[in-house]
Amino acid sequence: MLKINNLNAYYGELQVLWDVSFKVEKGEIVSIVGANGAGKTTTLNAIMGLLCKAQGEIEFLGKRIDDLPTYKRVELGISLVPEGRQLFPYMTVIENLKLGAYTKEAYSKIDDTLEEVYQLFPRLKEREKQRAGTLSGGEQQMVAIGRALMSRPKLLMLDEPSLGLAPNLVAEIFNTIKKLNEAGTSILVVEQNVHDILEIADRGYVLENGKIIMEGEGEKLLKNEYLKKAYLGI
Repeated sequence: MLKINNLNAYYGELQVLWDVSFKVEKGEIVSIVGANGAGKTTTLNAIMGLLCKAQGEIEFLGKRIDDLPTYKRVELGISLVPEGRQLFPYMTVIENLKLGAYTKEAYSKIDDTLEEVYQLFPRLKEREKQRAGTLSGGEQQMVAIGRALMSRPKLLMLDEPSLGLAPNLVAEIFNTIKKLNEAGTSILVVEQNVHDILEIADRGYVLENGKIIMEGEGEKLLKNEYLKKAYLGI
């Protein structure tokens, strides 16, 4: 579904990704794990076309997209839940959600998709008229995921979805990721919460200092001695 080949990315003259290559097959949960500053967010932003300077091949559904503007990538079926949620705090829950359905196809099915989001997150239905900025952190993350789903993506990318959440809410968010995947959405997620995400990921990649240093099935990576010492404190 998604194929990245020799991706290099820069902020000004500073290079932050070096020849990053990986893939996401249809129906998979794939995770990119690594410490803060490893280049995980940069990788997702490059896939979405949000970086001014990135080089390499980005292929989605067999088509090169690295020269396409961001909105065209969304129209093809890629959606991003950004780090820190990035909601509009003075707008209501339902207003934030509807902003995600701005493509023609998504807008034509906006009512059906909204109902699907409410089935996934019943609390959002209860709070649809509430300002997003007044919600708890977990509820805001639900809105952010719901907004991304409103574009009806084939590939959903999530950037640090567990950031700042209490352990019980982290479990709820990861359970939601599993449900979405079981319903047919392919998932690419970057996380510092290495143990929990690798438990549900089909495959994982370890990113260090802008380079992929390790890859494998989620369960096998959890048993890797280097990974246990460096990221799990074991």
